[in-house]
Amino acid sequence: MNQLFRRKNYSETDTSTSLLRVLGVWDIVFFGIAAIIGAGSFSSLGEAVFRGGPGVILLYLICGFACGFTALCYAEFASRIPTAGSAYTYAYASFGELIAWVIGWALIMEYSFGNIYVAFSWSDYFTSFLERLGMHIPDYLTCSYTEARKAFQNGSQNKELLSAWNTAPLVGNLKIILDLPALVINGLITWLCYVGVKESKNFNNSLVILKLAVIVLVILVGFSYINTENWTPVNPETHVASFMPNGFAGVMSAVSGVFFAYIGFDALSVLSEETKDPQRTLPKGMIISLVLCTVIYIALTLVLTGMVDYRKFDGIGDPLSFIFEKSNANVAWMELVVSFVAIVAITTVLLVFQMGQPRIWYAMSRDGLMPEKFKTVHPKYKTPSFATVITGIAVGVPILFTDKTFILDFTSIGTIFAFVLVCAGVLMLPAKQKIKGRFHLPYINGKIIFPVIFIGGLIGFYFWQPEFFTNLMDWNDPKEGEFRASILVFIMINLILCVFTFIKNFSLIPLIGLSSCLYLLTGMSHENWFWFGLWFALGLVIYFCYGYQNSNLRKEMTSK
Repeated sequence: MNQLFRRKNYSETDTSTSLLRVLGVWDIVFFGIAAIIGAGSFSSLGEAVFRGGPGVILLYLICGFACGFTALCYAEFASRIPTAGSAYTYAYASFGELIAWVIGWALIMEYSFGNIYVAFSWSDYFTSFLERLGMHIPDYLTCSYTEARKAFQNGSQNKELLSAWNTAPLVGNLKIILDLPALVINGLITWLCYVGVKESKNFNNSLVILKLAVIVLVILVGFSYINTENWTPVNPETHVASFMPNGFAGVMSAVSGVFFAYIGFDALSVLSEETKDPQRTLPKGMIISLVLCTVIYIALTLVLTGMVDYRKFDGIGDPLSFIFEKSNANVAWMELVVSFVAIVAITTVLLVFQMGQPRIWYAMSRDGLMPEKFKTVHPKYKTPSFATVITGIAVGVPILFTDKTFILDFTSIGTIFAFVLVCAGVLMLPAKQKIKGRFHLPYINGKIIFPVIFIGGLIGFYFWQPEFFTNLMDWNDPKEGEFRASILVFIMINLILCVFTFIKNFSLIPLIGLSSCLYLLTGMSHENWFWFGLWFALGLVIYFCYGYQNSNLRKEMTSK
């Protein structure tokens, strides 16, 4: 039992690695922008706007706030542990081996499953761009089998999915339906990650510059078409104009789509061993990229909800080009430009995620928790070659039989959970000596401040929305029942945190990050939690069957 929670000691001065250190501060910033500004803005933003209305801007602020404090916690870990592995490595140092495995398993879900969604989004934009140029790929080669089957069985009005099911060729009784563009881009990105981080860096930086230029263009052109009445639409049931037409529960129901936009920033910490002076470079790069991306997302959301009624975004997978279609702003040249740059933008997200996953496996293999083959480094390219190939396969195979909605929710809950443990992990770290030029997380005693902020905020919310607390125990409501139950659990956990903070003098910054991320989990449904639990049950079986027996830390303990 002791081994399960024994922590691994990492040296702050040991920066040796078999990987190639080529990344500077602005390379990290560009990788951050590449990961954050992509599928979240060019794809999942449409679904988020439809669920939350104009009020979804508040959710971007909440997520940006939570991720900002989480980024500071990541930066603190990065300044102490200059090795690959991200939250997995950090958890090993603060919680011990079992929790480290849980986080590593969550990150496998985040990067691999996240890239499945991103590959689907890339395919959507690629095929729609070709359509605008007059080229058509058969529908049964542009979607997954699962999506087409569900559309047929549920009587969907989606013409492309129904066409795919009805026109697909047969092999025996099996319809041949697959998302060919998604499979091809996954293969190409895997190859690029295989041949080297330097090549990936140069490719990424050039695409990010193009992407940012067009996003600025979208914001500037879009502002001239804004109708401010769209920011306060009338609720058809209550006939009341509101910034949050579906209520705050409606805003929170969009948390998966909004948070998916932010999950890329933690991938930067995976690049520690390929970063020059990581203890200074990584914290700066992570924080700069997060601030820039939050500002961009808020501006984009203002433009989208101001140009088009939020209800029109139902099922829209390409929202930035949608707002310029003939039925909306009718700016044909912008529609074409956005469609092309979306392909570029989403390609950069694929690249960063596909670089992150192999380095998690590399770190876990080096600790003995995964087979030794995963820590193989290519003699020429200096990349984790075997892990990179396996990542390509792990992303490519599920593309054949899964669908976007399931993947989106599944990825977001795993990532938020990882963020929770990173913030909690910082609370467990001992004080360190300040070194000039290196990031140091300021210590602010939360003994009094955190309980005052939380309990005071709770009282303020009660006077603002008294009816919400009146109905807090009514969990049978079909719209808000699950959210109310989740909020009750959230309140109880935070009250416990208030007590421990008063006793232990916990630091305020990681506390706020922890509480913010816990709040984001209240937007997850019971289906999300079910699949999340099933995934972790599988992970624990693998750990106890292989990782526990082969752990280097366990071998050190038994040899003493």
